[in-house]
Amino acid sequence: QVQLVESGGGSVQAGGSLRLSCTASGHSISQYFMGWFRQAPGKEREGVAVIDSDGDTTYADSVKGRFTISLDNVKKTLFLQMSALEPEDTAMYYCAAQHPQGRPKTVVLNVGGRRVVFNAWGQGTQVTVSS
Repeated sequence: QVQLVESGGGSVQAGGSLRLSCTASGHSISQYFMGWFRQAPGKEREGVAVIDSDGDTTYADSVKGRFTISLDNVKKTLFLQMSALEPEDTAMYYCAAQHPQGRPKTVVLNVGGRRVVFNAWGQGTQVTVSS
């Protein structure tokens, strides 16, 4: 199975910025549908942003204008640039993909009105925003 590994989480004050990164061990990711979702304690998973193989992006309304998803094909890395962070952004953030070598189990999310299905995700990286 494809292994996704996130990094870049941390603790920041409201208004601050963080950049999350995601790599797929031994796999190219540029041709696959990828994205980020998050989950805060006691809350349901929330789709944050997705990017397709053409580079088209979709964002949740809650992060639009503040977060940017991008893909570096050379570095084979997915990024999530997060700016103007709010305490409500505090959550575990997961990198996810639709991949031929994904899991049998799937996660179905709504991202900005778009239904997305992921079958691979990482262990997550914690983002904590203090007021």
